[in-house]
Amino acid sequence: MGGLDWKIQLALFLVPTVIYGIMFMGQKFPKSEASEKGLSFGEMLKDVGILGGLVVCLLVGMFVNFAGGVFTPSFPTWIGWAVCIASIAGIAYLTKFSIGAFLMLVLFITHALIGAVELGTDGWIQNITGNILTVEQGKILFVFTSLIMFGLRFCADFIENKLGLSPIGLLFVCSIFAVIGLNLASNITSFGLAFVALAVYAIGKTFFWPTMLAVVGDRFPKSGAVAMSLMGGIGMMSAGLIGSVGLGFAKDHFSTEALKAADPAVYADYKAVDSDGNDVSSKFFVFESGALDGKKMGAIKEKLDGGKELTEAEAMAAAASIEGDRKTLRADAFIPAIMAVIFLLLFFYFKAKGGYRPLRIDEV
Repeated sequence: MGGLDWKIQLALFLVPTVIYGIMFMGQKFPKSEASEKGLSFGEMLKDVGILGGLVVCLLVGMFVNFAGGVFTPSFPTWIGWAVCIASIAGIAYLTKFSIGAFLMLVLFITHALIGAVELGTDGWIQNITGNILTVEQGKILFVFTSLIMFGLRFCADFIENKLGLSPIGLLFVCSIFAVIGLNLASNITSFGLAFVALAVYAIGKTFFWPTMLAVVGDRFPKSGAVAMSLMGGIGMMSAGLIGSVGLGFAKDHFSTEALKAADPAVYADYKAVDSDGNDVSSKFFVFESGALDGKKMGAIKEKLDGGKELTEAEAMAAAASIEGDRKTLRADAFIPAIMAVIFLLLFFYFKAKGGYRPLRIDEV
């Protein structure tokens, strides 16, 4: 999007907005069960409580600091954490200091992982596969996985009712597919293999987001749309603040380590430095790593795509970058692996309680 004229970018934003506005104009939506019962906003938030609010507010504080840093490099980080603390205090007041449901906390944390592995990976998968293959092939693969997800999401009813998979069981199976898909993608050497690997990955991530929202709606009818909205926000913020940034850091770390091991002198030529010649660091929370020069690596990619021969040093840098891509995908696979463990534990938790089923407000 960065290379498009601002008028085109504005049109791409406004056109669908206007279309959606026309589609929903005059439509009436049914009230949620909580609204029909006349529950207040504070009562709807009780299942979220302080525990669930901590997850939301921490991400909000991170976002405030990130957004402030974009406009002002010297933005004081205490502002974001002050917003975080104030938000938690507000939730505590509204819910009359309700601790919240521990299951809601687990679901919120798990959805943060989903945001990181689904949307965070989506933001990088095109670049990673495009680096291993070509940029155009990376774009085709991104569209391909999106089409698989689009088609499969019409099959959720069949999977649950005909195949007998509960929502938690479906989430567990999807996590396994995602682990396998990302590991397969880390070993791709051709366009055909990439299709297979990313098809497996796409199957895995298809039902994560909507099924998690459904689980919250099923098990916490009092919270209703409030908890689902918060969960959606958690996923989106996690994708931008944790997933994309974390994958970028992993790529920098693995690439620099690979080039250092191959030839320290070549690494010295290709490492990222500022205008004063000081090393530029890639950071992720408390972790710090070196990085390769983006312009130099971009020039190498252009030569490769143009069929031009690389020098020995350029070939080393290109190989290190690809090795970084592969190791990044393998590292990314640990996220759905953790999710699989969580969903397996939840499966046994619900089995001990007589099995998973939706609840109604008069049952809780």
